[in-house]
Amino acid sequence: MTPTLSAGDTAWVLASAALVLLMTPGLAFFYGGMTRAKSVLNMMMMSFGAIALVGVLWVLVGYSMSFGTDAAAGLVGNLDKIALHGVLSTGDDMPLAGTIPELAFVGFQGVFAIITVALISGSIADRAKFGAWMVFAFFFSILVYFPVAHWVFDANKDANGTFIGGWLNGLGVIDFAGGTAVHINAGAAGLALALILGKRRGFGKDPSHRPHNLPFVMLGAGLLWFGWFGFNAGSALGANGVAAFAWINTLVAPCAAVLGWLIVEKLRDGHATSLGAASGAVAGLVAITPACAAISPLWAIMLGLLAGAVCALAVGLKYRFGYDDSLDVVGVHLVGGIVGTLFIGLAAGPGAPSKGQGLFYGGGFELLGKQALGAGSVLVYSFVISLVIGWIISKTMGFRVSTEAEEAGVDIALHAETAYSSTSGGSGFHPLGAKAEADVAAFNADDLLAAPLEKNTEKKVKA
Repeated sequence: MTPTLSAGDTAWVLASAALVLLMTPGLAFFYGGMTRAKSVLNMMMMSFGAIALVGVLWVLVGYSMSFGTDAAAGLVGNLDKIALHGVLSTGDDMPLAGTIPELAFVGFQGVFAIITVALISGSIADRAKFGAWMVFAFFFSILVYFPVAHWVFDANKDANGTFIGGWLNGLGVIDFAGGTAVHINAGAAGLALALILGKRRGFGKDPSHRPHNLPFVMLGAGLLWFGWFGFNAGSALGANGVAAFAWINTLVAPCAAVLGWLIVEKLRDGHATSLGAASGAVAGLVAITPACAAISPLWAIMLGLLAGAVCALAVGLKYRFGYDDSLDVVGVHLVGGIVGTLFIGLAAGPGAPSKGQGLFYGGGFELLGKQALGAGSVLVYSFVISLVIGWIISKTMGFRVSTEAEEAGVDIALHAETAYSSTSGGSGFHPLGAKAEADVAAFNADDLLAAPLEKNTEKKVKA
């Protein structure tokens, strides 16, 4: 039967795309609040830089590389849709993707690409050059995200019904909304960059590295959660029962994950923190992303509890192993993405929209093996290519700021701005080279904020 345009489905997907785009400014608040006061603008600029750069790349080549006709055994699409060639008609010959205009699908998938790149920036907070970050974002998008999106999301078939999409999709790996292509992908790249750039000065010792604005963190987490309903339920590509199923799981899993994270904090540290609640919500959202159409709401609660507890423990691994993942991209997105992807192999039920059959429902280890292959292949590919890109940038233009710039604050060093006015009534803007002004801003923004807190707060919050 020839598909026909559905106004309701189109409206839902366009609204969902807008919700997903809102997630990146939300991420800017979430990450910005977790950095030092003298780095918050740089952190937020990394997210806005990702919006600008990846949005352009997606229209020019990204959509074609991700969803164009397969060019290499399920590894990447060709350039037959470069600059949206063949997609732009809005007349009677308008191409459809199911029951929505293909243009709506272009927009929806484009905002996925944007936030995937933005997520990586949290691993290199306080010490990365903005220009180097933008160069990395360019090559990561071209060499990593666009091909991996093809692997996972492209389910194209030819006129005879033969599958010609991405190789992981063709194998039957279930990833409804991006646990592999988005979260494992970003987490692995974040780990690679954290290793390339090295530790921040005073990592694990300097109390100024703790979050400077927890209300920003809570606001960012709330915006992310709000946008995530578009992320997951929008992936149904229609206003239908599948979207409703995914919506409910996107509500309940992060609720349970908040509880799981806070329980770990209370048992380990003696108190539950606002940072833990915000991080737990994000961990649950990450974990349910691949599984939101594959498991029942009761299993989603169990997944949320598990993800919250596991990620709360995982964020401390950076101290044990000595890598400085500044804002816990590895502990939340890489680990949470793996947990959610593998959980499908255990609890996917035949009654769920994805129709997988996990181990608990008599499916044996077949689906679990496929999920492990999907998670592992994306992790290894993203880590290796990101490591190479980061190493080349580090050895050529340089990726890390100077010691002086790091100490003064990357906001003033790279952007000639500060987020907060000094107590002397400054405007928040200082010309480059005004070292005295930078020192005043750095002192007021960090040292004064740090003074009232008890001695051991930093260790407990970071844990």
